[in-house]
Amino acid sequence: MRILTALTYYRPHYSGLTIYTERVARALVNGGHQVTILTSRFADDLSVRENVEGIEIYRPKVWFHVSKGVIMPTMPVWARKLIQQADVVHLHVPQFDAWHIGLLSRLSGKPVILTYHCDLQLPTGPVHYIANHVSDVANYITARTANVIVHNTLDYAKNSPFLRKFLNKVQPVFPPVEVEAVDHADLLNFQQKYSITTGQKIIGMAARLASEKGVEYLAQAFPLVLKEFPEARVLFVGPYQNVIGEEDYARRVFSLIESLGKHWTFLGTATPKEMAAFYRSCDLLVLPSINSTESYGMVQVEAMACGVPVVASDLPGVRVPIIETGAGLIVPPADAESLAKAIVAILKDPLNFQGRSEELVQQSTPENVAEVYERIFKAALGNPS
Repeated sequence: MRILTALTYYRPHYSGLTIYTERVARALVNGGHQVTILTSRFADDLSVRENVEGIEIYRPKVWFHVSKGVIMPTMPVWARKLIQQADVVHLHVPQFDAWHIGLLSRLSGKPVILTYHCDLQLPTGPVHYIANHVSDVANYITARTANVIVHNTLDYAKNSPFLRKFLNKVQPVFPPVEVEAVDHADLLNFQQKYSITTGQKIIGMAARLASEKGVEYLAQAFPLVLKEFPEARVLFVGPYQNVIGEEDYARRVFSLIESLGKHWTFLGTATPKEMAAFYRSCDLLVLPSINSTESYGMVQVEAMACGVPVVASDLPGVRVPIIETGAGLIVPPADAESLAKAIVAILKDPLNFQGRSEELVQQSTPENVAEVYERIFKAALGNPS
């Protein structure tokens, strides 16, 4: 099967959406399918076309940015050509260009599968206001063109003002999760690199430094945690410098984190093996997201796969892994005191929050997720077998 996958940002950009897409694409290629990625050349040093692990990648030039979005006037030209070569078109939203790619696909007789990742919530201001409304219209057109809309959970879909309009098309599919194996030496090297010592309580957070992630609430909660566990530390893995569209937010967060001194360490973007060592070095993982831009949080299931409990916000979709497994606690979003109490509760009695995550982890392997997508693609092509 020839699959054209379109999204705004792809590797080497780092986000949950790009990781999701890469894992599914790689698993589909390993399953014998041909996957082509149509995305943006968001940095000038990126290749216009390249093949990475058997995945063909095409990157039209970005002329300018609007908030976190990109404007690529040549995208329809690229899309038209690649659609003709595909059997099925797989769109990822948020993506402004998805609407015309969807229309071109249907006009060409190609089925469209839409993976809707989240409701977009941009900051206040006239430019963002216009961008939000343009995005809403584009998403509506895209959803109308889609044969099937995939989302992580029905919990999120039923609570989304947008997805509620299209529930008859929604099919829930858990996101792909994978954690590399590490040996004792890998773990020891990681812990030595970041001066992790016996007796420290390690609270992990894995994310971009972005406003929807609620990093400031973990920073506000941590002094309360330190009263109970004076040697506790936060290890924050993920991009934290020059994150597109988050410069003002980063400055505000850095001013809070500065007072925590040695108790907060930024690790930056990690390799898959480093991520595995990171999870296995944590006593718990925190996902304090604050709005519907966060719709699940694959890092929760990655942590659970390593036996690490999670504290996550009580948001549609985000709460599902803990509800499914019992491996952690759910707290109100944007509530530093509740976050601190949950962290302390787990650190005091970690065995009480191990839960049962084996089934969720198994359903979430890239191979199993790719098999579900394969069935969806075949059904859309009229060949469900």
